[in-house]
Amino acid sequence: MEKKAVIMDESAIRRAITRITYEILERNRGADLLCIVGILSRGVVLAERIAKKIYELEHVKVDFGALDITPYRDDRTPDSEVTVKSRIPFSVQDKRVIIVDDVLYTGRSCRAAIDAILENGRPQSMQLAVLIDRGHRELPIRPDYVGKNVPTAQTETIRVYTSETDGVDSAVIYQNTPAKEVKR
Repeated sequence: MEKKAVIMDESAIRRAITRITYEILERNRGADLLCIVGILSRGVVLAERIAKKIYELEHVKVDFGALDITPYRDDRTPDSEVTVKSRIPFSVQDKRVIIVDDVLYTGRSCRAAIDAILENGRPQSMQLAVLIDRGHRELPIRPDYVGKNVPTAQTETIRVYTSETDGVDSAVIYQNTPAKEVKR
């Protein structure tokens, strides 16, 4: 992969998280019945930042969880050795669940997250917050909250880096380089 451009730096990500948090609070008329669930791995970091921002603004500690969607993916072969890393230490029953992911692409991760959450109860509603929406949906899924829309080619990849896991906050677009043909 060849680095094409940095599309969000630390301050852009911070502003996007702040804006998404305000939009969540406005749409839901505060933090009552809210819970935030991040999709492993970068979605969890972003979800935790949103939960902290809600606390800063509303002085309400919302339930926060991490969701491993691996067993619910329809585009991967199930592996009996996979250990589920989800941590949702609260009931989602009758709550307003905000699912958080770093990049929305085909919609398959979100569909898997919906299945996983429904297995834990029936929420009042589910909403989707993403840092970056890059288009190319394969499923009829639309985010409720978007940090940045970045139209991409299918030959491109977007990676989000967070200081908690990578030492830096940024979002980078890469051009996938075709495998070199072997001459015989």
